[in-house]
Amino acid sequence: MSIRFASMLVSFGALALFACAQPHEKVAPGEDQSTLIARLGPPRETYDLQNGGKRLMWPTQPMGSTTTAADVDASGKVVSVRQVLQETEFYRAEVGKWTRNDVLINFGKPFETAYFKRTDRQVWSYRYMENNIDHMIYNFSFDNQGVLRETQKMPDPMYERDRRGRF
Repeated sequence: MSIRFASMLVSFGALALFACAQPHEKVAPGEDQSTLIARLGPPRETYDLQNGGKRLMWPTQPMGSTTTAADVDASGKVVSVRQVLQETEFYRAEVGKWTRNDVLINFGKPFETAYFKRTDRQVWSYRYMENNIDHMIYNFSFDNQGVLRETQKMPDPMYERDRRGRF
């Protein structure tokens, strides 16, 4: 194999890997916010952070199962970019301590909200993929003061087969 062909093959492979990269993998910490927006487009949600920075979000809800979140410091530099609709992120939520606002800032707007009169709880639901295999829903249940009281995960019924094997 010639050196030229080998270098073309390596270049093509690198390009293919970059093209397959998730949105949160296309931006490095330290880059400017304008570079981030040029690559991912305008964010659909923006939240102020306590340190003076902002969290920018690109959700795929209501039908998708990812939300790319980028934290930008007060000077406009990217601090971190990650996919937040995943178990490791959900498990950071603290029952009895977090509020609706904490959940909103960390995960963005839910794809669905519901009120359960009998328990006097509001539930916010987020679609996600567990282990990149199973379609799931993660629920956050809040009391009437807006404090997180319970979390729950369940299979996403949108992907459950009926008795005839159809979705």
